[in-house]
This record gives sequence, structure tokens and C-alpha cells, in this order.
Amino acid sequence: MADHASPTGTSWIWKIFWILLAITTVEVVLGIAKPEVLLTSVAGTSILNVIFIGLTLVKAAYIVQYFMHLKYEMGSLQKAIYLPVLILIPYLMIILMFEGQATYEF
Repeated sequence: MADHASPTGTSWIWKIFWILLAITTVEVVLGIAKPEVLLTSVAGTSILNVIFIGLTLVKAAYIVQYFMHLKYEMGSLQKAIYLPVLILIPYLMIILMFEGQATYEF
């Protein structure tokens, strides 16, 4: 059940499209340019990788909220989906960053 109706028309789709396009453009430009400042290591990975992870999570959030219609669901369903994600993704990313760095220490 939705708390309120989904938006009508296509203007919201275009708004989300432009936001996702802007984020993707930033990711591509950073991936091509690879600024030396962002290649310094933090928590076992480069700042550039942390930026990519953050931007990818923002894109995933927009896709889940709008195109999978989670934004318009009841609060309890949103919490049941968001809370495990907000706990597990950072936990798994920290494990991957530190354990991935350990492979280069041999």
C-alpha cells in the first residue's frame, strides 16, 4: 500500500534521468582523468575508489526509490528494506577494503 499516489506524467522520470546522468558523467570523468590527489590511500583503498562506491550507492538509491517504487511504500516496509542495507553495505565494504589491502602485504 502506498502512503500517497505515485507522481503522474513524465517530468519526474526526466528529473531522475538527469540526476543519474550527471552522477554517471562524474564517475566516467574521474575514471578517465584519475587525479593524483584522489589516488592517496585511505582505509586500505584510494579516495577515488571511495568516491566511486559512494556515487554508485547514490545511483542505486535513486533507482530503488523511484523505479522500484519504494519511495511511495509504507514506512515500515521502507525500514525493513533500508536498515539491513544501511548496516550490511558499509560493513561489507569495510571488510573488503581492509582484507583487499592485506593481499598486497605479502
